[in-house]
Amino acid sequence: MLIDFNNLNINQLSVETEFEIKIKTFLEEWFSDSETVKVQTSGSTGVPKVFDIEKQKMINSAEMTCNFLGLEEGDAALICLPVEYISGKMMVVRSIIRKLKLMIVDPSAKPIENLSNEIDFCAMTPLQVEHSLDKLHLIKNLIIGGAAVSENLKKKIIQTLNISNSSTRVFETYGMSETLSHIGLKQVAPNPESYFTVFENVEISKDERGCLKIFAPEVNAEVLQTNDLVEIKHFDSAQPVKKQFRFLGRIDNVINSGGAKIFPEQLEALVKKEIPNEAVFLGIDDESLGQKLVLILEGEQSDAVLGKISMIPFEKNFHKPKEIIFIEKIPRTPNGKVNRIELKNIL
Repeated sequence: MLIDFNNLNINQLSVETEFEIKIKTFLEEWFSDSETVKVQTSGSTGVPKVFDIEKQKMINSAEMTCNFLGLEEGDAALICLPVEYISGKMMVVRSIIRKLKLMIVDPSAKPIENLSNEIDFCAMTPLQVEHSLDKLHLIKNLIIGGAAVSENLKKKIIQTLNISNSSTRVFETYGMSETLSHIGLKQVAPNPESYFTVFENVEISKDERGCLKIFAPEVNAEVLQTNDLVEIKHFDSAQPVKKQFRFLGRIDNVINSGGAKIFPEQLEALVKKEIPNEAVFLGIDDESLGQKLVLILEGEQSDAVLGKISMIPFEKNFHKPKEIIFIEKIPRTPNGKVNRIELKNIL
């Protein structure tokens, strides 16, 4: 189904799939007299919850993304994310406020396998991108959210786009439900960046723990305190004003092994440069160390994979996993994030 938001008539929408019905229901909610809409969190860091969000703040968020990417009225977009979550809802809102032509595709691991025409904008999870590499050149602007983009996937994206000589721009997003999708983007291709660039009218700082604080009054009146450890890039006064930060890891994922603090996300990025498997570092209770560093790999046990890991130049000796466990499937939340809580329970 294709919705042209420059000529929208909700009553005339011909819906067939369950996903299209959900899109139409959301549109009816959006154009109702209510000033808010209900949004569900992913549950990746706790119990999923539903809360109300002001429509005007969603409009503000949509404007920031559309302006950053340079989207214009009449551009073609594609939605393939669940509309229960903020990621899917914001794709619809961006299409509404910028009057885009929105192609509706049921969320799946291979959402653009039947795509044949170029589109200007799409948002996907890393898992969806992994299964869509052969069609990425058809998307002019792609944002990836829901989970961190692995180093291995970044390599595949760059190689694929270089082969097709494509000008596609791919960005990794940073945000959460409370910031109404994202407040900053980091380019993956064609010019890979290490730091997220924050949108205009968004202020960032760190607390005493080194965790990111966000003040984005156009999308949330409160100062949002995250548990994300970051490094904020400071520019000379002579340079243009730019707010950038680098994500180091979540403080509640930090592993304390024998008194040493270990950031699992950094180790995971290092490992994923060498192997294609999903990799997760966890701290498992240990009598002598407090927490033992364990590496969980998705897939069948492989001597080749173990050999590659043994050759990885870990910065510190205590960064080497004390144990490597292969698991058939690493649990994920409905929107694709690794569910560390459930994985730890399984172990």
